[in-house]
Amino acid sequence: MPTKRILSFKYALEGVACAFKEEPNLKIHFLIAAVVVTLGIIFHLSTLDWLILIITIGVVISVELTNTAIESVVDSFTAEAHPGAKKAKDISAGAVLVVSIMALVIGILIFLPYLKFY
Repeated sequence: MPTKRILSFKYALEGVACAFKEEPNLKIHFLIAAVVVTLGIIFHLSTLDWLILIITIGVVISVELTNTAIESVVDSFTAEAHPGAKKAKDISAGAVLVVSIMALVIGILIFLPYLKFY
């Protein structure tokens, strides 16, 4: 039984690695996350700010991974244009857009008070 649990972590890490290699948008999300973490270190964020940023980064990456999975499944069932396939892919991409905008707003609200120019 423990071997199955260990294998499930292995498969999950393989999934993240595969998506990272094949999906340019996921690379962008990871790059932005690295910049945000670096800025957080530079600005000595509070514990609460760190918690919010970590959750936000996790949500964005998770939704992007889910979008990638949905697109892969849809693409595996049809090679031709299909209205249902387009709808599923557009909606999952829309979810990434919504959560990315939310993350941007959260980032602005967290970092703005640390900038001393206003």
